[in-house]
Amino acid sequence: MYLLYLFAWKVIGILPEKTAYQLANFVSDQILRKNGKGIQRLRSNYKRVVPSISNSALEALTKEGMRSYLRYWFDTFRLNKWSKSRIIETTFVVRENLLRDPIETKKGCIIALPHAGNWDHAAAYFCSTGIPITAVVERLKPEAIFKKFLAYRQSIGIEAISHREKTIPILMERLNQGKLVALVADRDMSRNGIEVNFLGGIAKMPAGPAILAIKSGSPLVTAYIRYLDEGIEITFDETIQLPISGSEEEQIRIVTQSMADNFAKRIQDSPVDWHMLQRIWVDEEN
Repeated sequence: MYLLYLFAWKVIGILPEKTAYQLANFVSDQILRKNGKGIQRLRSNYKRVVPSISNSALEALTKEGMRSYLRYWFDTFRLNKWSKSRIIETTFVVRENLLRDPIETKKGCIIALPHAGNWDHAAAYFCSTGIPITAVVERLKPEAIFKKFLAYRQSIGIEAISHREKTIPILMERLNQGKLVALVADRDMSRNGIEVNFLGGIAKMPAGPAILAIKSGSPLVTAYIRYLDEGIEITFDETIQLPISGSEEEQIRIVTQSMADNFAKRIQDSPVDWHMLQRIWVDEEN
């Protein structure tokens, strides 16, 4: 697997751009035809998003969704070779002030987002425009792949922390320094997730964004990233309002549900760019 990643990084990175993305679509369509577990999960997740969708429309959505996912990977293999001007010129942001204002006033800011579009491209944009990012990343196996991805994210300006570390103290320190913390938060990778109502079912999402917002006082803003022909669009939702009463446990649950509601709305608006090939809902089999 590690050799495959190394091969992809080396070869895809040097292919002419048009050729590279034609190859991405070809590979995506081959994976779709094999109809493996990931494709089946992507299809069933889309069915949750659009319950009334016809079978033919669901297949078309799954095909385009998989192409969007492969575009993310091919971007990944090429992104650290892009110029700063290209990264900036291919990023379009809605309500960017919701992030920049608290950073400029040293309040810190927490961005929570689902696995959609290209979050590394978004991070590279903010790093390129003077806002470094601290993010929690999944510790991939084998270790060599994790180190390769760690080096890649560091190369575009991200301070990446493994999800297996004691992340809350580190992230609290960054927020107290007035920095930006970004968390991909639509899938719980621990056993301590918060149950939320999400797209018609019960899912578990990480408590981290809510805990950080409640403990630090830094604003928590959700974001959604979707692909455009010419790049990506990042849309920020209004800052999540923190409850002023109730126990800390109740407050965490309320804030996490608000986060999930924002994710659901954006995913319904643009499901094709939601790259979720894993189990989300607790009533589903692994």
